[in-house]
Amino acid sequence: MDRTISFRGLFRISRPINLLMVGFAQFMAAYFLVETTNRGLPVLQDYNLYLLVFSTIVITAAGYMINDYYDVKIDYVNRPQEVIVGKGIKRRMIIMLHTIFNIVGIGLGFMVSPRIGLVNFIAAFLLWLYSNKLKRKPFIGNFTVAFLTGLAIYMVAYYYQKAELMVFTYAVFAFFLNLIREIIKDIEDRHGDRKHGCRTLPIVIGFRKTKDVIFLVAICFVSAITIITFEINKPTLFYYFGGLGFFFLYFMYRIYIADRKDHFTQLSLYAKILMLVGTLSMGFL
Repeated sequence: MDRTISFRGLFRISRPINLLMVGFAQFMAAYFLVETTNRGLPVLQDYNLYLLVFSTIVITAAGYMINDYYDVKIDYVNRPQEVIVGKGIKRRMIIMLHTIFNIVGIGLGFMVSPRIGLVNFIAAFLLWLYSNKLKRKPFIGNFTVAFLTGLAIYMVAYYYQKAELMVFTYAVFAFFLNLIREIIKDIEDRHGDRKHGCRTLPIVIGFRKTKDVIFLVAICFVSAITIITFEINKPTLFYYFGGLGFFFLYFMYRIYIADRKDHFTQLSLYAKILMLVGTLSMGFL
């Protein structure tokens, strides 16, 4: 069972669905919001966009690998059937792949521009720090992953220096939804986390108070999106997020009544669907 590497294991450990969502969000932001480069060319004709997206995907994949490497004992408690490290891929191979992927991602970033390369370097470092230390601490680990998710979307506007406020709206949307999702995942995984000495929010302040934190984050989320939407003053955006708000209220209600592990597994998936629906709205603006 302890093979050096299996392609099925590599496929599973890199979370291809999540990687596709990251790349899809960046392409949507580029095509529908940025639209053209500073030279007036359609943005999809700029090869730097593809390098930027690919570099983000590669660094994100490296982050998933190192996270599974450090979490293997916890995962044997929380989701033993999904453990890849030591089964499908040897531990030393994970470290090697993580290093190679980060070097490639950072290198591609510098090919796009020095500032993108620097952002990629910081993102790779934060993903390693999250997996090694931050995810075992209350809230700061959740915040770090959510910040990097929002940053991945904003990087498109940051590079092209266009449509920054509009893209920032979606970066904020992604940040808050993923912050809520990360806290939900901590509730879902609290048994394995507690067994291995993690100090996540559900372990430090308890299950019920962690839900209160989620509701507080949700209030900040709605307030931030409302303020930015009024600042942009684009009725279509306001109506779309307003309609999405009904689904978000249902999402919050499901969090309120949730009390079993499978409930929180479903809520984590629901957060992904909300993120996808929000991303698709770029095409209607």
